[in-house]
Amino acid sequence: MHIIYKLNIVSREELGNLKIQFNPTELQEIGPKMRNSKSCNLAFVILVILTCSSGMTFQTVAAADPDPLTDTSPNASSFVLRNIFENGEVSNGTGGHRAALSPALFPALLNQGITVVHFNMVPCGLNRPHTHPRATEVLSLLTGGPMQAGFVDTTGKPWISILHPGDVIVFPRGMLHYELNVGNTTAFYLSALNSQNPGTLEAAGALFAIPNRAAATTLNQNLQTYGDTKKQSLPYDSPATLLLATDCVPGEHVTTDF
Repeated sequence: MHIIYKLNIVSREELGNLKIQFNPTELQEIGPKMRNSKSCNLAFVILVILTCSSGMTFQTVAAADPDPLTDTSPNASSFVLRNIFENGEVSNGTGGHRAALSPALFPALLNQGITVVHFNMVPCGLNRPHTHPRATEVLSLLTGGPMQAGFVDTTGKPWISILHPGDVIVFPRGMLHYELNVGNTTAFYLSALNSQNPGTLEAAGALFAIPNRAAATTLNQNLQTYGDTKKQSLPYDSPATLLLATDCVPGEHVTTDF
């Protein structure tokens, strides 16, 4: 006995009109028939048809930047960018200097799925809490510090560490994280991110950007108190700028809990 299965390709509209009916007695008999490999194949076909008729669709989800289709970007005339603190995307604040890259500035990055940021952070300098929605970050402290750095995971657990030169820390993709120089010498560190456009969402500025009632409830404040807090808040941080932390004395509190 030969069993032939016929698979017809139908349009989305035809799929939406597809209806399948089964005799209850036949359904009860499917279990015993699973002992036979041909019946098992038939059950699989039935499962596929049921899945399709329920309107479910499957898509391939990319977890990172797409793979490059060419060796290099056609716009790249050089693969070296000289002195990132002069020729990069530089922001200068009271807490130090930050220099980043972008494909527009450095076309060799295009489609390579990576970027890098350099930091010179003075003592008590702070890179405010933020997230990168499209990338994981690997940070390496090269000189100076030490630094307090860490992130908070989705269970609310903080992972805070003290970094010394040569140390490396990972900030998982999308996790809220920050860096603070708790030492008495300027910290020079690098951050590599696995996206050419990782995005940066500054936490406090984003919170103050939503309507007052929701933000006040989030902070457990009434509208009057929240209004006063908001007036004293810093503007949304874009591009990211290093600031001096409040109540910070260089080298005095080299700890993870202050």
